[in-house]
Amino acid sequence: GQIKSGEQIVGNRVKVKIVKNKVAPPFQNAEFDIMYNEGISLAGDSVDTGIQYGIVTKSGNTISFGETKLGVGREQAKQFLRENPKVIEEIRKAVWEKVKEQRALEK
Repeated sequence: GQIKSGEQIVGNRVKVKIVKNKVAPPFQNAEFDIMYNEGISLAGDSVDTGIQYGIVTKSGNTISFGETKLGVGREQAKQFLRENPKVIEEIRKAVWEKVKEQRALEK
């Protein structure tokens, strides 16, 4: 769907199905934001992946990372992360730690 800032369309939320590739299982689905001024949104990916792995919490419409309130609503959280790239790095590190833990348990 369209991502708007006021009345202006600033990007799209897209769903893709990966049919074939050489590095991962086929037929996986992905969903992400393509912003017209930046490409694939790193901030949006950080919010989504953080929520998926329980690193970022969503209470009602409020999105938080630990004690840090990222914003009310996804777009506010993305804006906060764009303005604070160090928080994106903290979220990404925490997500990778969680992924490593899960992979270790699978072995």
